[in-house]
This record gives sequence, structure tokens and C-alpha cells, in this order.
Amino acid sequence: MSESNGSIFEDAIKRLDKAFEYANIDPEALEKLKYPKAVFQVSIPVRMDDGSLRVFQGARVRYNDTRGPTKGGIRYHPDVNIEEVKALAFWMTCKCAVVGIPYGGGKGGIVVNPKELSKLELERLSRGFIQQIADFIGPETDIPAPDVYTNAMIMGWMMDEYSKIKRQHTPAVITGKPIPLGGSLGRDDATGRGAYYCIKQLEKHRQWKPSEITVAIQGFGNAGQHFARLMHKDGYKIVAVSDSRGGIYNATGFDVPSLIHAKNETRQLKAVYCEGSVCEAVPADTITNAELLELDVDILVPAAMENQITEENVSRIKAGVLCEIANGPTTSTADEILAAAGKLVIPDILANAGGVTVSYFEWVQNKAGYYWPVEEVHQKLETIMTREFGAVYAIMEQHKISMRTAAYTHALTRIGEAIASQGTSTYFAKA
Repeated sequence: MSESNGSIFEDAIKRLDKAFEYANIDPEALEKLKYPKAVFQVSIPVRMDDGSLRVFQGARVRYNDTRGPTKGGIRYHPDVNIEEVKALAFWMTCKCAVVGIPYGGGKGGIVVNPKELSKLELERLSRGFIQQIADFIGPETDIPAPDVYTNAMIMGWMMDEYSKIKRQHTPAVITGKPIPLGGSLGRDDATGRGAYYCIKQLEKHRQWKPSEITVAIQGFGNAGQHFARLMHKDGYKIVAVSDSRGGIYNATGFDVPSLIHAKNETRQLKAVYCEGSVCEAVPADTITNAELLELDVDILVPAAMENQITEENVSRIKAGVLCEIANGPTTSTADEILAAAGKLVIPDILANAGGVTVSYFEWVQNKAGYYWPVEEVHQKLETIMTREFGAVYAIMEQHKISMRTAAYTHALTRIGEAIASQGTSTYFAKA
């Protein structure tokens, strides 16, 4: 597995030093958080449909388990590399601490373009990965979940394979599973819904009228779609969306349910208005993903991949509020420029934490053997997101710092307290 793109992990770690100024914790806690606990790299041989053998490279990182078993997704992508997986596991550690759930952070990935594999090849790859990492994961050790280009069915295969290896039904080893296999209601829209709850809190602070607020969303996958649907339902004007092929823009706004219908039916993003299954094209400009980021809108939502807003394009970002549904879409240098320009960034470790929060709910339900109605899942998620948004916002205002630094301060405080509870040099020097 490649070790390119090394700067992404180093860039992620930079955020800690700034937050440390405001978090009243022992320096040893900061030092421990700069290194992953364990990195496991594997090779996965897969017999292809044509009889040939291909060997895929994969990895799983367990970053920090001071507050509980590690938790994080598995992504299938041709650009997966070990530094990226380490960065994502670090972000997950901070994210779980921000929302106060008893997990540390983990992450996994396989270097593959899943679009080039048949469904049977994809199943063999997924089961083969679990065969390799079965001793590295577990319901009390490390709990994977879906991520980029993985889904509920893949999680179901993985849970089944793990259960076969351990010779016992173990639904709590994986979250994001299909509902019949122990998945949680409300998991499908959890990431987008969590970000939506953050915007609803900001709406109260700024006394917005939703119909007057324009929104552009880069990334129209699962999280982006659900966020757009909830925002549109409340009256927000969704003027631009994009997927990996490019985007569409209409200053008067789109009918989001129609866009979602067309995208899911045709796998293409089309500017349409639908009544039932009948869709008609509506006027729209074709734009690139880069152009979407620079639109003159009130709220910009990066919901695609990391490193989208950089030193090169940050000066052209016009939106006053950014809500990061993607992991790491803004580099640390760009982040400082946005803060200096007075722009509010709801950071990824808060904005997209709805996914891991409902994954935690799924794990709890699996272990209890008792499952909640969707209304209860939504209510519990809203309670957590509202509470933690309020806590981060208060830290931001108290110290007059960016919301990202406030979120890392909040996370660092919780992790630092857990590390200090096991003893630091201050404690042992008195012994």
C-alpha cells in the first residue's frame, strides 16, 4: 500500500497544537495523540470471475482506545494510502470525543476501484479482508462501518464472515448493516441529519429565514442527498449540487426530491423536476466541482472527499458559512485563511458526527438485542448533536477562536481527562 500523500496525516495533527492552548490537559495526552496505537496492513488474494488471481492491498488503523473500542469506516478507493487511513482514524478519535460517545477512532481501506469489480468479486474481496483482519477487530476492540464506496450489503457480508470465523453470531462487530441483519433504523440518513441539526442550531443563533439562505453542496452521495432533502424540506434554497462527474447550478434553486430520484434511478446528476416517475429537464448551468466551491452562496457544504479547499482556491471561497460533511475537506493552511476572513466553518469532527453517533446506537442495540423505532433514533441523535454543537459554540465564543479549534479543544479535553485518569508524569512524580 502506498505511503504517498504523507502530508495529510501531518496536516491533520497540526490542529492539536492550537487546541492544546485552550484545553487544560497534561502535555503527555497531546504526545500520545500524535501517534496511532496500531497499524495493520494486509494483502487480499481474490479469485476473479475469469479465473485469474488478483491481490489487493488493505489496511486497518486503530488510533486511540483510551475512551473505548476504536470505531471507523472501511473505504474502497483506488487512492487509499496508509497516511490517509491514519488521518481518518485520528479524525474519528476526535469526532467520537466531540460527541461524547465511548469510542476511540479507527479506519480501514482497500486500494481498489469497486466499479471495476462484479458483485461476486466485491463479495469475495470483502470477505477476504475480514479473513485477514479478524483478529484485529471485534465488538469490544475495533468496530468497522461503511465509508466511501462501501454500503450496508458489504457490511452484512463482513459481519457474516466474522461470525463464521468466530463460530458465533456477532452483529455488534460491524455497524451500518442492513436492517434485517441487525442494522439500526435511522442509520441511512444519520450523517446528513447530524449536519442538518448543526445548521438548525446556527439558524437560531443567526435568526435566519431559511427561504432567504442559499446552499451549494459538493458531493451528492448518501450524506449529501439526505442533508439536501432535510434542508430543502425546511425551505432552504439548494442552488447547486455536484457528484464526481461535475455539478449543476440554478440561482432559483432545485427541487431536491427530483434530483435525488433522478440520481438514484439513472446514477447521473440531472437538473429535473419530477412528478411521480415522470421527470422533465429544468434550466441549469453545468459547473465543475471546483466552480461549485467558489459560488456566491450563504452556506457551502463540502460533502465529497478531503483536501478540496486549499491554499490555492481558498481566497475565492465566497460563502460565509461552511459545513463540512466530508472528512478533512479543508487543509490547515486554508482553514487559517478562512478564519482570518471571518468565515464560520462547522468542522467535520462535529458536522459529520451523526454517522458515528447512530453507529454507536446500532452497537448498543446489537449488544442489548433490543431495537428502537426510528423516531427514538432521531430524537437521541438530535439531543446529542444539539448539546455538543452548543458546547463547541460556547468554547468558540469564550476564547474567540475558530469553531474548528473549539471542537478540537472540546475533544482534547475529554481525551486528555481519560488519559490523565490512568496517570501522567505529574501523578507519578509525586509517588
